[in-house]
Amino acid sequence: MENPDTFRADVAKWLEENCPPSMRKPMGSEEEANWGGRRKQYANPEEKLWLDRMAARGWTCPTWPKEYGGGGLTAAQARVLADELRKIRARPPLISFGITMLGPVLLEYGNEEQKREHLPKIVRGEIRWCQGYSEPGAGSDLAGLQTRAEDKGDHYLVNGQKIWTSYANYADWIFCLVRTDPNAAKHDGISFLLFDMESPGVSVSPIKLISGSSPFCQTFFQDVKVPKKNLVGVKNGGWTIAKKLLQHEREMIGGMGFGLAASGGGATMEQLAKEYCGDDSGRIADPVIRSEVVQHLMDQRVFATTVRRSVEEAKAGQGPGAASSMFKLYGTEMNKRRYELLVKILGSQALGWEGSGFSPRELATTREWLRSKGNSIEGGTSEVQLNIIAKRVLGLPD
Repeated sequence: MENPDTFRADVAKWLEENCPPSMRKPMGSEEEANWGGRRKQYANPEEKLWLDRMAARGWTCPTWPKEYGGGGLTAAQARVLADELRKIRARPPLISFGITMLGPVLLEYGNEEQKREHLPKIVRGEIRWCQGYSEPGAGSDLAGLQTRAEDKGDHYLVNGQKIWTSYANYADWIFCLVRTDPNAAKHDGISFLLFDMESPGVSVSPIKLISGSSPFCQTFFQDVKVPKKNLVGVKNGGWTIAKKLLQHEREMIGGMGFGLAASGGGATMEQLAKEYCGDDSGRIADPVIRSEVVQHLMDQRVFATTVRRSVEEAKAGQGPGAASSMFKLYGTEMNKRRYELLVKILGSQALGWEGSGFSPRELATTREWLRSKGNSIEGGTSEVQLNIIAKRVLGLPD
């Protein structure tokens, strides 16, 4: 294994030479994140350059095997890379459900053809994925889904509806739970399919939220033909894959507790507090706000330490497991508290919806505060997570 100090020095040198200047500024809002995909338009050429350079080294997915486009790094090396990226305040080159959710389960359950077909495209940000899980009558009771896939010989014929499909209107492909045996017990007749969103019979209708944005969609399938080679795992065995993917999803959503974007315009929470509440010789002037900011930063640090411990357990073959529900619960609740505090810091400047009396970051903060209300619902509600923690972590009886 390469000397850790040498590896860190090499990483730092490469980042210094290859991370473009405009990518060394935290995102002002989640809207600035690069999700990639076939339809992605790059207003800033450096955003594409940054993605291409990181993807060429496999560092968009640093621990994935090199044969599938990943970086082949150990967990320890990946932490060094993350540390050095933080030091230069580098933006994530790519954010993707393919990286955080689909890729890990394809590595575990996909066949060789599926891995070689899909994983390198995820690494390079060429395909944007969405998740076909929730249905109008099957949200918290996910296994009650009714979207059907009938066996038609060389393909499946998919009919049904999904809802709360995040970014379906931008996605290129979908990973989708379908019922392939309506007569089996509800957990036993489900399969896991992959298909192109441009397939005939797929349509999408965005749902407008109180934040003014439409990140969620209704997705409809009418006689959609899906080749059988796109079945992941075995027919009627999709529930096992679905549960594992949910664990990865909950870890991803729990990461919101760290704050994906900066607090606005690249400023930190402390900087905003000093700007809006006063600067007393380098300290936040308002003692109440100062105390609340410090408490929030302490909570973030403790949460990060716990997540780090889980990563070490995962490396030992024990994760992600039910602990992902703890991260989802705590991370999303902390993200909601984060935006409550930011709105408090901005005071009356957080009351704007539009207009010249408010800066872009003030308007963005208000809308993201509204958006954060959905954090404890999406990906399994906080109540669902508490049930999982009670049964699978604490071992409490039903």
